[in-house]
Amino acid sequence: MKRVICLLILCTGFVFTGSTQLLTWTPDFPKDNDNISITMDAAKGNLGLNNYIPVTDVYVHTGVITNLSSSATDWRYVKFNQNFNQPNPLLQATSLGSNKWKFDITNIRAYYGVPAGETIQKIVLLFRNGNGSRKQANADGSDMYIPVYDNTLAARFIIPLFQPTYTRIPEPITKQAGDNINLTGIANISSTMKLYLNGTVIQTASNVTTISANPTITVSGNQTVMVEANDGTTTRTETFQFFAAPAVTIAPLPPGVKDGINYETGNTSAVLVLYAPGKTRVSVIGEFPGSNWSEQAAYIMNKTPDGNYWWLRITGLTPGTEYAFQYLVDGSLKVGEPYAEKILDPSNDGSISPATYPGLRSYPTGLTTGIVSILQTNAPVYNWAVNNFSRPDKRNLVIYELLLRDFIAAHDWKTLKDTISYLKRLGVNAIEVMPFNEFEGNLSWGYNGYQYFAPDKYYGPKNSLKEFIDSCHKNGIAVIMDIVLNHTYGPSPLAQLYWDAANNRPAANNPWYNPVKPHAFGFGDDFNHSSPATTYFFNRVLQHWLTDYKIDGYRFDFSKGLTQKVSTDDAGFSAYDATRIAILNNYATAIKAIYPDAYTILEHFCADQEEKELSDNGFMLWANVWTQYQEASMGYIGNSNFDRGIYTARTWTNPHLVTFMESHDEERITYKNFKYGNSSGTYNIQDLATALKRMELNATFLLTIPGPKMIWEFGELGYDFSRCYLSTNGEGGDCNTKTDAKPIRWDYKDVILRKRVYDIYSSLNKLRNHPWYKDVFIGNNISLSRDVSGSFKYITVRSALDSSDMCVLGNFGVTAQTVPFTFPQGATWYDYLNGGIFSATGSVQNITLQPGEYHVYLNRNLINAVITPVSGINNPGSALEMKVSPNPVQDNSIIELYTPESGKLTLELWNETGQKVSTVFSGVLSKGKHTLSFNQTTGKLSSGTFLLKAQLKNKTNTCKLVL
Repeated sequence: MKRVICLLILCTGFVFTGSTQLLTWTPDFPKDNDNISITMDAAKGNLGLNNYIPVTDVYVHTGVITNLSSSATDWRYVKFNQNFNQPNPLLQATSLGSNKWKFDITNIRAYYGVPAGETIQKIVLLFRNGNGSRKQANADGSDMYIPVYDNTLAARFIIPLFQPTYTRIPEPITKQAGDNINLTGIANISSTMKLYLNGTVIQTASNVTTISANPTITVSGNQTVMVEANDGTTTRTETFQFFAAPAVTIAPLPPGVKDGINYETGNTSAVLVLYAPGKTRVSVIGEFPGSNWSEQAAYIMNKTPDGNYWWLRITGLTPGTEYAFQYLVDGSLKVGEPYAEKILDPSNDGSISPATYPGLRSYPTGLTTGIVSILQTNAPVYNWAVNNFSRPDKRNLVIYELLLRDFIAAHDWKTLKDTISYLKRLGVNAIEVMPFNEFEGNLSWGYNGYQYFAPDKYYGPKNSLKEFIDSCHKNGIAVIMDIVLNHTYGPSPLAQLYWDAANNRPAANNPWYNPVKPHAFGFGDDFNHSSPATTYFFNRVLQHWLTDYKIDGYRFDFSKGLTQKVSTDDAGFSAYDATRIAILNNYATAIKAIYPDAYTILEHFCADQEEKELSDNGFMLWANVWTQYQEASMGYIGNSNFDRGIYTARTWTNPHLVTFMESHDEERITYKNFKYGNSSGTYNIQDLATALKRMELNATFLLTIPGPKMIWEFGELGYDFSRCYLSTNGEGGDCNTKTDAKPIRWDYKDVILRKRVYDIYSSLNKLRNHPWYKDVFIGNNISLSRDVSGSFKYITVRSALDSSDMCVLGNFGVTAQTVPFTFPQGATWYDYLNGGIFSATGSVQNITLQPGEYHVYLNRNLINAVITPVSGINNPGSALEMKVSPNPVQDNSIIELYTPESGKLTLELWNETGQKVSTVFSGVLSKGKHTLSFNQTTGKLSSGTFLLKAQLKNKTNTCKLVL
């Protein structure tokens, strides 16, 4: 009988060695005390190690799933408590050549050290390179599993090929009615075996361990296949399903629809449209009536006659109900809707709290994988209070750049709304929020986005975002969206639709992306902005946020990357590029079609000729002068020329240069003052009071320069944590913690010296909008000069319309400076920030300024700015300051200290009952700011409330800790 079966196999044309799969193993049915040899084919699955060299740098990461595991991801008995990012020679795989690696285990139970009585259900493993940067897994990136059997009868399929997932599923099967399908089942004990197709026996064999057939599929639709083994007492089966597709219907697009989700009148139907040229079949799967996340004939999309578009009308929808869905492309690829305004993410939604996003529906776990899109007819509508917002003059914008995650602890729109009054008092008239369309993960700067129409749920629901924007408009504040058009990361549906898995990059036929970046450097998967498909997509994106969310404009991240011009170095990349200008002008046209006065701000940093042309076209551009402001603040004068922050110094016609001294990319200036500030005698910029005073000095030479300005969050309070404060590599360069969450320090506004910095910013911003001086800040009559040393700097700004003049003087050196200066007219000049007057003769007068001293003189008598006085107040200049942040204490909590003088500092930990727990620090500290890691100083403590007591000579401070 076995010979007959072999003959049958041969006649079907099936050859065992002709098929390969991601994992194979010997024996076919491993038991917990067996030896097992596992072979991985890197040309399958997610291709993480495909063509990887060196072949000796491949290791396994492995454990087991047992009856005591809580879930499919609850690995137990992981070998050697393995660090995924470090190689272990005992876990090294053996190269077999041809992209295959082998790993052998001797006695499964003994190898993993599983105690007797605990049932091993599966071996779970990944293959990786030595440092863990490349991982071989299933096609969707999930862990690979090998079932472990007992001594009883078992049966399974080996053809078609199965993915080694937790619940065995076949690899994608693309069949139609009339096709044949190869089937082979095996058993671990000789038995009577049967194969079934849709409930009908198609092959039977007795006293065998393998059975095969090659039946013809007679009807389209869902097919059910089963292998059965019976040894006379026990029956074992394995079943799988696949879909045999009917012929695709060719039909033109319905009138008026466009790419994405098209909601129809009546709220019970919608038309889905997907641009996917060259695909052979696209189906909709999900929660629609009769779909149930499997491919169904009723949900196969129609193809347009030109083969470019796929569309389907979905009916029978309940108004207001959220329906989760995906596109199933060519029977195997699941992708979300590129134009979806809400998605579900299986990896990250679970960590979004109900307080942030109330009522967030759960991901359909177990029914599908990957990003899922949401369709909702008759969705809740936000009723706008402001429908005709008058945008502030872009020539006089004061922009506040913020990252919602690092600005407020709740990281949601409704809480951000509560800060509007704070920002309004600061004099801000525009808020620029770092990217908030869906991005990879949750804790991110947002520049790794992939879903352009959906606001990231980590910040809250979309209507809360709209309410925030509406509230800003009520207060005269514009909202600018930071957006990334250059690239995507992660599961972008546009990238997935045409992906070169072998090279882990967009495929050559991708309508939106470049397979390889044409320019000198870039990020992620690079868009081709010369492609009509890309232009159409981003024009839709840009108009979407303007119309649906009423945002007031965009800040384009890395705009110099929007080019197809080939370059090999930054000089060539940054050189004048007419094609890049044309691309940007095209996007500006789409924006102005909605709001002619919308803001378009570029992070460009290209040739002067190109930037001037773009500014003439209405774009605003970031000014690259932060280094000069940092050096000036620290008291190092050699590289502290502010001219490049003045648009007239660049011979620009329009004041479209956005000047700033801090941004998310640059180091915080107060931190640099503390760390590197210059000194002379008793004047030391590394002292707290002096470091903050230098921030006031800087502000007077930033905010008085005509043209738009930008403030990076908490700069107005002298934020003094390095952008890399968690990095072991220090603050320089691209540290590995640059994008990590930073301490949120709203308590700084209660520190008198920091409140003074805020008041200086606020007063200068109010001056920019005062009726007498507003024209000064949008005109072009400015001169900036300096003395021979460069330390004593002075600005004269005059109105073109009336007699309002302003003179700004400051000493950026660390010693007193006396410099001859001529006021524009002989008159009484009013010291706006410090009070008092100066009698100018109109001729040269010698003026002496102490280090860090500054004055803003006006020729018209305004009420003096309300500046918080500091004399005689107990402030951080003389007090021992201590704070633990965050508190309640977390793993990354730190102890911040400011010691007003050098000396021995003692830190003691006491419990609530008044007992001393430990001395956590004792040593001599110099005057200044110090940071101690919480874990390094306190060790492990039980939960509860503690007091941390600090003493320095006769000064004490106590902080309550909650664990």
